[in-house]
Amino acid sequence: MSKLSLRSRLLFSHIIVMLVGLITLLIVGRLFSPQLFELHLKRLEGRGFDLSEIRHDLIWKFESAWSRGAWLSLLMGVTVSGGLSYVVARRVVQPLIQMEKITQQFAQGNLKARVPESEILELNRLAISFNRMASNLEDVEQRRRELVGDLTHELRTPLTILEGYLEGLADGTIESSPEIFQRLAAETTRLRRLVHDVQELSKAEAGYLPINIQPLDLYPLLQSLIQRFSDQLLEDGPVLRLECLPNLPLVSADPERVEQIMVNLLGNALRYTVKGSITVKVWSESAKLWIAVIDTGHGIKAKDLPFVFDRFWRSERSRARSPGGTGIGLAISHRLVELQGGEIQVESELDKGSTFRFSLPLA
Repeated sequence: MSKLSLRSRLLFSHIIVMLVGLITLLIVGRLFSPQLFELHLKRLEGRGFDLSEIRHDLIWKFESAWSRGAWLSLLMGVTVSGGLSYVVARRVVQPLIQMEKITQQFAQGNLKARVPESEILELNRLAISFNRMASNLEDVEQRRRELVGDLTHELRTPLTILEGYLEGLADGTIESSPEIFQRLAAETTRLRRLVHDVQELSKAEAGYLPINIQPLDLYPLLQSLIQRFSDQLLEDGPVLRLECLPNLPLVSADPERVEQIMVNLLGNALRYTVKGSITVKVWSESAKLWIAVIDTGHGIKAKDLPFVFDRFWRSERSRARSPGGTGIGLAISHRLVELQGGEIQVESELDKGSTFRFSLPLA
């Protein structure tokens, strides 16, 4: 019995329930029907009917007719109930068999396989849950493939540069000098930064990046960042300033992740703003606190704005300038903001500057 299929189990369970019901009906009927019939005869005699000569014969005929009717009912009940049980068991099991075939296709790599809807509520819920899981896995696999492809593309350039310099140094076509070794060190640093950023992004997209949400006063953090970046500015570079009130409301956020977001945004602003100003502006709106990084740099084309937060994306101008970024910082920032319950937006106009702003929920 333990190795029977679900269809057989359902069929046998229905037949057993039906048999128990019919047997119970037969036993109760056999015990009480003759007594009730005899009681009915006594009532007729009480009304003046003389049944003394045919009483025994009537009771025997009744028992005989009842027995034949009971067995006929049992036979018809078993036949009809068995047929209906088979049909019901098949209707219940058929979606499960179909679901098994779909899961086998999914396990073999067909990530687009989906379970169709079912008329049975519970099976339909199972199908919806499976399809949701399948969609998530398909999305994860698609992101993995894109990440591998993008990473391969990004690694090709620094590896080609390193290979060219090393081959030149080995065969003597390039003379060793401090400048050559500085270039090699710069490309090695770029590779290390790229690997680190890819690791951060993969953790963020998979939901494995630890987020320590706590009440946070942003003002000291922003002051420290402004001071740190101001020390890196040249005299003829842009002006970096902070516009916010000292008594900012507390937000629910991770201090380290907020600092990581701000470093990415300020680093991008400094990279593409040769002169002018970079302003960090903070204001509260409804149940959110908004932080904006506003620069007067090169800006971004309107057609490129939808792709700004895609990994490894750079505008044509930024690629030409080879600023040394990995193209992952904004993608990481986007995911970090989402993990803290906020949203991030961008506005930009070519040759006039960009505004990156993100929100954090109030504590």
